[in-house]
Amino acid sequence: MKTQFDRRDFAKISAASVGTFALATLAPPLAMADETNVLPIRKTLKLNMVRSGKTLAEKFAIAKQAGFEAIEVDSPGYSTEELLQAIDESQLPIDGTVCSTHWNVRHTDADPAVRRQALADLLFAIEQTHKIGGNTTLLVVGHGKDGDEATLQARSKENIRQAIPMAAKYGIVIAIENVWNNFLYDPNGDGNQSADSLAKYVDEFESPWVGMQYDIGNHWKFGNPGEWIKTLGKRIVKLDIKGFSRANDSWERISECDLPWQDVRKALAAIRFTGWCAAEVSGGDLEELKRVAMEMDAALGLKPNA
Repeated sequence: MKTQFDRRDFAKISAASVGTFALATLAPPLAMADETNVLPIRKTLKLNMVRSGKTLAEKFAIAKQAGFEAIEVDSPGYSTEELLQAIDESQLPIDGTVCSTHWNVRHTDADPAVRRQALADLLFAIEQTHKIGGNTTLLVVGHGKDGDEATLQARSKENIRQAIPMAAKYGIVIAIENVWNNFLYDPNGDGNQSADSLAKYVDEFESPWVGMQYDIGNHWKFGNPGEWIKTLGKRIVKLDIKGFSRANDSWERISECDLPWQDVRKALAAIRFTGWCAAEVSGGDLEELKRVAMEMDAALGLKPNA
């Protein structure tokens, strides 16, 4: 399909989000965000946050109008042809995908048949991400309910390692997200836990094609996000953002939570993070998405998009 939007140029820009990984040298320098010393961060969002618009292209266009520079989609999900058409019509790129089956079809499942399907779904997402111009596939690796941690690590690593050759072939980073999945942290522990286990897990793949899509809000209950960011460092290829209140033990708006955003900004500057940050909140219509974009600007110290 011929397109006005040059996905090759976008791929060069989005490559900045892989930090020191192999694609980073393709990224042109971007203007500094502002005087807070936060390096350039580009706003994206999950497709399911766009609650208005009848067609896929209309949803993309609404996200663009709200101030987002790209969008993340589920894979498996829409067909490649549908996604490319939406990119062409809206002139909004896709920066990456979320492996849509990873909560129920897990790489840690005790059933080998389920793990084979999890691998097949991940391979599909990687290939589709390449076709639509993205550079990451977000992955939840499994769940603690599937067994003890040693077993879960062994199962998930064996499965995910089989996807690395395809990830390398297409230049797609498998971006592991920190989530409430009772794995690599203590769900009954206190709020002073570290990201050491996550960092070690990623490192043991020994591949530049496995990194982290670090969700700033997800583990505020269990550890300081600034410290986690500094521990994970260049393993972080992308960010997710949402609000959580320790005081209320509940999810909140980005602008109304008690996350230590100043610590987050300092930590991101310290590791010299640059790239995509995806909103992952309830979303809504155009006006609500504009508000989310402004909340991201305030939390991360960004200048609003012109």
